[in-house]
Amino acid sequence: MASRLNPYLSFDGDARQALEFYQEVFGGTLTLNTYGDFGQPGSSDSGKIMHGMLETPGGFTLMGADNPPGTEHVPGSNFSVCLNGDDAAELRGHWEKLSAGASVSVPLEKQMWGDEFGMCTDRFGVPWMVNISPRQS
Repeated sequence: MASRLNPYLSFDGDARQALEFYQEVFGGTLTLNTYGDFGQPGSSDSGKIMHGMLETPGGFTLMGADNPPGTEHVPGSNFSVCLNGDDAAELRGHWEKLSAGASVSVPLEKQMWGDEFGMCTDRFGVPWMVNISPRQS
C-alpha cells in the first residue's frame, strides 16, 4: 500500500455521529472500534470510539476517535481538513453538505488566485477548506 496523508480527528464523545455524518457526505466504508472492543467492556467509555476509519470511493481516508479518558477536548485546535481538486461538481456537492448547519467563514466563491475556495466549521466543530482549481486541458 502506498503512503497516504489524511487527517485524524478527535471528538468529545460524538465520534460515531461525526464519522457517520462524514460517511453520508463522502460515501465509502466506515470501520468503527470502541474502547469496549479493545478490552474495556465494563467501563463508562466502552461505547466510545477508540478508532474509526472512513475509506471513500474517491480515495479519501478520514480517521477519528473520541478523546481517551482524562484528556481535554479542544475543537479545531491545530488542524484543518482540506479538500481540493478540479472536479467542481463533486467538490461543490461536498461543500453543500459540509456547510449545512455550519459556520461559514469564507463562502465558496472565486478568489483572487483564480480558484473557487470556501471555509467553514461544521456542526461538530471541525474546520474545513474546499478549493476548486480550474480543469487543466
